[in-house]
Amino acid sequence: MSRKLTIDDIADMRAYERERADFRSRVIEVKRRRRVHVGTVITLMFENRDTVRLQIQEMARVEKLLTDQAIQTELDIYNPLIPDPGHLCATLFVELTSDDQMREWLPRLVGIERSFLLRLADGSEVRCKPEAQHEEQLTRDDATAAVHYVTFDFTPDQVAAARRGPMTLVCDHPSYLEEVELADETVGELANDLAA
Repeated sequence: MSRKLTIDDIADMRAYERERADFRSRVIEVKRRRRVHVGTVITLMFENRDTVRLQIQEMARVEKLLTDQAIQTELDIYNPLIPDPGHLCATLFVELTSDDQMREWLPRLVGIERSFLLRLADGSEVRCKPEAQHEEQLTRDDATAAVHYVTFDFTPDQVAAARRGPMTLVCDHPSYLEEVELADETVGELANDLAA
């Protein structure tokens, strides 16, 4: 089965309302295991098929997207965030709550979308890169966006090292030097993403 979502994977409005409470509850728990807080203002959410399906279902619900064409547009936008084997995909959030914080942090964090790496058990490192489809819209020279989409591409040896754990997420941006060791349950989730 392909990891990417198709129109058939997206329930219509009435069907989704019937499953929504259970599905959302399950995916919120999945997201808890896949969310990594880095320092005080940045969070990475490692995406998978379920997190992306929830995003599309909720957008379709709120925006009342009823046609196959409208759903396909959302699939085209969000399917790149579902990782293929040997890859990880994450949404990078710069979590700011006030205009003052935005004026302070967004200019300082230009380039943040290239500043994360995963340090693996064998000492190797996998640096993120901006997800190609979204890079042009989100990367600016004078201030960064509050949301970025990034990917991590692993070699087969790095996949094996990641599956052995532990893993550390490092930010080496000069204005935001942080690192955090990933919880075992997060490593388990990411190892599943990387598996062929």
